[in-house]
Amino acid sequence: MNDRILQWKKGDTTNGQVVAGGKGTGKKLHQLNIPTDVLIDKETDSLIICDPGNLRVVRWSRRSGTTQGEILIDNIKCWGLAMDEQRYLYVSDYKKNEVRRYQLGEKNGTLVADGNGKDDKRNQLSVPTYLFVDRQQNVYVSDRDNHRVMRWTQGDKKQASVIVGGNGEGEEANQFNVPEGLSFDQHGNLYVSDEYNHRVQRFSIK
Repeated sequence: MNDRILQWKKGDTTNGQVVAGGKGTGKKLHQLNIPTDVLIDKETDSLIICDPGNLRVVRWSRRSGTTQGEILIDNIKCWGLAMDEQRYLYVSDYKKNEVRRYQLGEKNGTLVADGNGKDDKRNQLSVPTYLFVDRQQNVYVSDRDNHRVMRWTQGDKKQASVIVGGNGEGEEANQFNVPEGLSFDQHGNLYVSDEYNHRVQRFSIK
């Protein structure tokens, strides 16, 4: 394990720069332990990093000379991160099988997905990993061990629905074998990395 975040500048594919971690596996503020996701907070020009081996989410400034991070959230088995247009931070917790939304600086957050125990019912998750949040604050979750992608709408009528997958583990076009990363294009197509099928699938989402 390299336990670091690398920055690659456009047009330069040979000289990556370590911008966080890279000081060996450990729990000190200048170290990371199995980082799983990272996003850029443009408002503060910083990186927000899932550091699950240390049970924390950390922030590292992108300014030159930064040598360590600061803890934003601790005691969390985080895996995936997302940030909405209001700069709320969303974090998946794969031990508690839930997703919480945080205002930067708060420690407890608000439950936005699951909280109903680990299983495969429509209002449950089983090892949630990567996230995507749209402009309506709908939360899309890779539900890893249920081999599906879920959408959780917010507001007074918070509901969960299976968007794609949910047809058991497999290699057919309507199946996954461990879905991971999520992304949407400008046309509303959903892209899902399908880890053990060694492919990326595209879906048109209504």
